[in-house]
Amino acid sequence: MFVDKATITLVAGKGGNGAIAFHREKYIAAGGPDGGDGGRGGDVIFVADDNMSTLMDFRYKRKYVAANGVDGQGHLKTGKDGEDLIIRVPRGTIVRDKETGAIIQDISGNEPYVIAKGGKGGWGNKHFATPTRQVPRFAKPGMPGQKREVILELKLLADVGLAGFPNVGKSTLLSVVSKAHPKIANYHFTTLYPNLGVVYAMEGVSFVMADIPGIIEGASEGAGLGHDFLRHIERCRLIIHVVDVSGSEGRDPIADFDAINEELVRYNETLASRPQIVAANKCDIVEDPEMMERFRAYVTGKGYELFEISAATHQGVRELVMAAAEKLSQLPPMQFFEPDYVEPEPVLGGNAEDLTIEIDEGVYRVEGQWLDRLLDSVNFGDNESMMYFDRTLRNSGLFDRLEAMGINEGDIVALYELEFEYKK
Repeated sequence: MFVDKATITLVAGKGGNGAIAFHREKYIAAGGPDGGDGGRGGDVIFVADDNMSTLMDFRYKRKYVAANGVDGQGHLKTGKDGEDLIIRVPRGTIVRDKETGAIIQDISGNEPYVIAKGGKGGWGNKHFATPTRQVPRFAKPGMPGQKREVILELKLLADVGLAGFPNVGKSTLLSVVSKAHPKIANYHFTTLYPNLGVVYAMEGVSFVMADIPGIIEGASEGAGLGHDFLRHIERCRLIIHVVDVSGSEGRDPIADFDAINEELVRYNETLASRPQIVAANKCDIVEDPEMMERFRAYVTGKGYELFEISAATHQGVRELVMAAAEKLSQLPPMQFFEPDYVEPEPVLGGNAEDLTIEIDEGVYRVEGQWLDRLLDSVNFGDNESMMYFDRTLRNSGLFDRLEAMGINEGDIVALYELEFEYKK
């Protein structure tokens, strides 16, 4: 099954906690704090893999979590860093932020891309020793790793894209000019997913051609199969527009030609402006020569280069391939999509305005991202750590905000699972 779109969740590893430890050794009194730092959490990394052609692997597994860093230990031992998680994706995969739809990265090059960074390890209590605080009984917790929900969108890397209505001979043409073996049959929508083939024009000159499932009117709005696969010709530098001129199905080739170009414009004007060669296919069984002449005059009058071919008998195919190779030699390199995602500013904390306060049956419930991290960093069994906690809340303006909301002495304040009586 060809899968070219998937939504997954990525979670980088949490940093290890700093250790609370004191040096104990025979004949050494009051050795002092020697808690080591926690290890860094593992990153989540995307790597392009040329052996993958679809996103099928992400159809069944939707969540990927990197390893956490190991906690620090006594004797100033730093915890081991968490192992990075390497995720392999097909070359040409676009990574989008699920919430905004913005492009985070185009995985088309050879460089690995860190999509989610692991959290930093927490400091051990050794860092908090001062001349006046010689026995710190607290340490910093590890920071959480980045969590992202992303959309993976595969856009095939092909130089030439075959566009046209169903059953006009695109798959036959691809099978003739390359070693690809797409399914070929005399009915519409034989091709259910894109096929790629390498076309060798001459010694040292080759290009990749993509056969896209047939486009029908309304494809840009979701009709037929073409809408799902139009994205795969977005990177193509050249479009070969295949039109059935035989009249065997009672269709007007001029109307078909205009309809496909209109769908390309509706889907993406940049795509519609790509250079285009018209391949008038099945010219060996043309039923109305006058219609063929009208089509030739119409297409050339619009400035397009027209080739009369028969993919089934190979007539004119060589000339079409050589013209495509010549055109590609004059065109700019393949398009790569520039990231437009803006990383949100990290919440550094310390401001009561960033907290949410709700009154539930007389209990003031306070929540917020920086408050959650603050609670993790406090040792409630240590007097100095408690003083730091109280000072941080007071400096943030939380107490002023609670008093503005009408809190009275003795009322209960709940900071997540921690509850205490408010005292002025």
